[in-house]
Amino acid sequence: MSGTTRRRPAVLIAVLATVAAVLVPAASSAASSAQPSGHHRAAPVAPQTVVIDGKRMRQARIALDRGDPALRATVKSLTAQADSWLGKGPWTVTDKPKPAPSGDPHDYLSQAPYWWPSQPKTDANPWGCPYVQRDGERNPEVDTGTDRPDIGKVFNSTTTLSLAWYYTGKKEYAEHAARILRTWFVDPATRMNPNLNHGQFIPCKYEGRAIGIIDFSQQYTSVLDALAILGTGAPGWTSGDRAGMRTWNKDFLDWLVNSPFGKEESAAKNNHGTFMDMQVAGLALATGDRSLARKTVLDARTKRIDPQIAADGSQPQELTRTRSWHYSTFDLVAYTRLAAIGEQVGVNLWAYEGPQGQSLFKAVDYLLPAATGAAPWPHPELEFKRFAASDIVHAAADAGDREARAAVPRLETPPGGDLWALRPAAEQLDSIAG
Repeated sequence: MSGTTRRRPAVLIAVLATVAAVLVPAASSAASSAQPSGHHRAAPVAPQTVVIDGKRMRQARIALDRGDPALRATVKSLTAQADSWLGKGPWTVTDKPKPAPSGDPHDYLSQAPYWWPSQPKTDANPWGCPYVQRDGERNPEVDTGTDRPDIGKVFNSTTTLSLAWYYTGKKEYAEHAARILRTWFVDPATRMNPNLNHGQFIPCKYEGRAIGIIDFSQQYTSVLDALAILGTGAPGWTSGDRAGMRTWNKDFLDWLVNSPFGKEESAAKNNHGTFMDMQVAGLALATGDRSLARKTVLDARTKRIDPQIAADGSQPQELTRTRSWHYSTFDLVAYTRLAAIGEQVGVNLWAYEGPQGQSLFKAVDYLLPAATGAAPWPHPELEFKRFAASDIVHAAADAGDREARAAVPRLETPPGGDLWALRPAAEQLDSIAG
């Protein structure tokens, strides 16, 4: 036994030398296609991400540097999207033509997407009030005069640019992501106040609503992951930027947990409540409050899964919508991301079964016939997009769902390409507001 033990270091050194001899030239070759001539590509670091598995990102980077052809093709799809953001932005909350009802230009403002004027617009009634709801029909007014379009650009650009930098090392991606984040969240002259007091206002009715929190909750955890990626040493992302974002995130989390709007949104019984839990848990994890993150995921078992998912896997609250397919997949984006956060705080949300057998696996499996094209979606849907389910099926497959794993080859590829191998976390793939 002692002789075997003494020989292990020498054997290990020999093995490592052999592996290094194979990996280093391959990595150098792959790097040369993405880096300027003479640039040394450092060994990848696993980012301390909130939702995406940072270790899997690191493994993908290593495989990419070794020349994995499938990953190279996926990176081309990613960089095509990243390139489209270069030269656009940065955006700022202070740019809107009129401030929020508070009068502070730093306060975020958005308009309820499914509410429409019911009367002709006149000098005496410039809005055409009263406004009436038309579920699933998006009023184009929401894209003018508010911050909603720009915050979507901030979220999407920084997520894509940070990922593209991580996998290619192209500094322009990181520098532009840093510039966009700094302008919207950190720079005192242009930063947004860390509240959503005026989200999804309705003209002549409400100056803001709790429901407006979903403007952030549906995508902001992707920004948290972007921050973690940039935090691995991205050029242009400074210690001041990191400190500014930490402060903003802590203040925003405090507002979400303690404000009347935050408490109201947490009590929501449909996708709004699920996304609120996911956002709170993600921010808590990112800011170091692991106990809050863990409690939020644990509570979601009886607070969300039990009442929101039926025994057959359907989501009754979402099936009542005119966009039932969209909202069924949308809600599961929040659930699968919440489950990913749970993995980091010792909670296996995928394994949970409610008193009637409710589970995330059943909820995903309920969508598989329509997701694979094997059967039509049997519920109301104004605009069916099969690819909307692709990421959540990937997530279930990775979590051990055999039916989902078998369905993966039959999924419809999203318009921007299937990026799961590079960012294994579900995103909303069919973008509509609300």
